[in-house]
Amino acid sequence: MAEALEKIDYRMKPARNFRDLIAWQSAYRLTLYVYDLAKGFPNSEVYCLTSQIKRASVSITSNIAEGFGRRTRNEKDNFYSIAHGSLTEVENQLIIAQGVGYITITQFENAEKLFVETHKLLYGLRKANKGKEKDLC
Repeated sequence: MAEALEKIDYRMKPARNFRDLIAWQSAYRLTLYVYDLAKGFPNSEVYCLTSQIKRASVSITSNIAEGFGRRTRNEKDNFYSIAHGSLTEVENQLIIAQGVGYITITQFENAEKLFVETHKLLYGLRKANKGKEKDLC
């Protein structure tokens, strides 16, 4: 959990692979935190909320990675948009987890900081992608 809450270096560097994207790094930290929180969910949720929240959190990083690997702006934006949807899904699921008592308010607030950070970075990634002059192919 400590790794998930560490700060990210926001200095601009060209991305050579998806792991260099600050948005991916933030989403990865969120995913690690979600996995840590899900360990405390009851066994009755293994095939329900636990499974769903893990899949949705992995979807964020996976779609950022896949978008990075695409060649056209539209393809990239499609995957970045899906990542944004998955981010919103994870936020909703953690609101539910907090509401039913699976996580504490403090745990939710820590997750919320990661949501906000990831949302801003993903928005910036999408904005930068739309501002590119032409497609790569």
